[in-house]
Parts: sequence; C-alpha cells; structure tokens
Amino acid sequence: MSKIPVYLMPGLASSAAIFERMALPKDTFEIVLLEWEIPLANESLTDYAKRITEKIKHKNPVLIGVSFGGILVQEMAKFIETRKVIIISSVRSNLEFPRRLKIAKTTKAYKLIPMSLIANIESLAKFSFGEKVNQRLKLYEKFLSVRDIGYLNWAVEQVVLWNRTIIDENVIHIHGDADDVFPLKNIKKCIVVKGGTHIMILNKYKWLNENLPSIILETKKETSKLL
Repeated sequence: MSKIPVYLMPGLASSAAIFERMALPKDTFEIVLLEWEIPLANESLTDYAKRITEKIKHKNPVLIGVSFGGILVQEMAKFIETRKVIIISSVRSNLEFPRRLKIAKTTKAYKLIPMSLIANIESLAKFSFGEKVNQRLKLYEKFLSVRDIGYLNWAVEQVVLWNRTIIDENVIHIHGDADDVFPLKNIKKCIVVKGGTHIMILNKYKWLNENLPSIILETKKETSKLL
C-alpha cells in the first residue's frame, strides 16, 4: 500500500525545523517539509499559494499548516485536490481574528511594526524581559529562519488583510486553549488541546504525534465528533 503524503508548512518566518519532533508512523505516512520563499514583487497571497503548490509532488496529499502556514495551506487547497487540510494554531476565516488584528486592518497600524527588530531576534535577547519571555526569544532565535525584511512586511500584511470570511467546514482545526495570538474564544469550531499555546507545535508534539494519525485517517463524520 502506498504511503499517505503529508506536507507540513511552518508558521510565519519559521523554518521547517519546528517539525523536528513530529513523528508519524513511517509505514503509513510520508512527511514532506515545505519552507517559506521570498515573495515576488507585489505578489498576492493567492499567487504565492499557487507558486508553493507547485512543490507538491504527490496526488491527493494531506496539507498541515501552522499559524500563518495554516492560512497558506487553505489557499493552496484551491489549486489541488487534497486528502485533508489540517491547520494548527491558526484560523479558518478572518472573522476568527482577535480584535487587535481587526483594528490593525482598519488603522493600517501593522505598517508601523519595526520589522528590522523582528528580524534581529539576537538584539532583543540582550534585554531582560523576564525568564518566560527570554525562553520564547530563544525559541524564536532557533526557529525563525526567514529574516528578509521584504518577506516579513509582506507576510504580516497578508495575515492582516486575509479576506476569507466563509469557513471551509472540511478544514480540520487543532487549537490550544492557551493560545495568546489567536485566543480560543474567537474560534468557531476546533479540536481543543488543553494547555496548548500558540507554539504548541513545539511543546505539545507528543499530543500531535499520538492524535494526528487517527485524525488524518478518520472519515469526515468521525472527525466531526471531535469538534
């Protein structure tokens, strides 16, 4: 029996290294890691998604995306037939955005974010923000691979301006109840991971490794019982 191809897309500016602890049964699944590419000049999210979709070399794959990667795989699914689309720590429409993102869209405040600061995580780490914040900065320093200012400006804008308002009920959503980027209170329907934060791909990998195989293999009716 041929293996089920599972393509993994990391979060905004992250490398596929965030999936280093992801382990699905090798006799059933074939994992393929996707990476972010620098967007072309004035490239729309739709066109970018189409370009990344060209890297899909299997028929009927499973697409799994984290955070902004979850938004991207939903856009990619417009161009290919998929077995399943699964998003982690993400949203299925802009109606699930927190209030601050909606305000950022209206006021264009996102344009004021100093991307050079985000790109230079090492400089942030020189300051003391408390143990918890410094631990997160160390994680970002390890996994934040795309430091290109043009990409960061583009990516943040694509998130804030994402125009999807109708949820695709076929998209499976896995979300932590302690996510501080996309709070659970704004999420319509999902599989809830207790204690899961926005970076639960790193610290809740055991839950994901135990549950993703069955989620991928389940029928739509079986999955709906979990939501």
